[in-house]
Amino acid sequence: MAEFKSPETTLYAPIERVYAKLSNLENFKSFLDKIPADKIPADKMEQFKSIEVTADSIAFQGGPTGAVKFVVAEKREPSLIKLKAADLPLSLTLELHLKADGDNCRQQTIINADIPAMLKPMVAGPLQKVVDQFGSVLSVIPFND
Repeated sequence: MAEFKSPETTLYAPIERVYAKLSNLENFKSFLDKIPADKIPADKMEQFKSIEVTADSIAFQGGPTGAVKFVVAEKREPSLIKLKAADLPLSLTLELHLKADGDNCRQQTIINADIPAMLKPMVAGPLQKVVDQFGSVLSVIPFND
């Protein structure tokens, strides 16, 4: 199992508010609508616009893999939200780890993927980039609105 971790970032809201909003995936659509366009890389704008959200899943275009859909696999209030990729030929999870930091919250995003050794050199870079970008996007969400 390969693990890819984002740097920890600060989310400027109490952990309870962050968890409440992120654990309900339907909130992602309103969060995505509030992200300033200048915070989204130009080459990712179409991919960003194609994100589909339901109560228990989030799907987006995943480049060469096609569409990637994540479904809620586990929630542990207020510190963990774990999503599992559906319909991929390998096991892949995206975990959002939260911890209180005074009046704010620290987050770290982790992807765990069961990647065959011969494919790891090809997918390690893109998966690290995804986890880093996910963490960056979370840091600009206005949780106090």
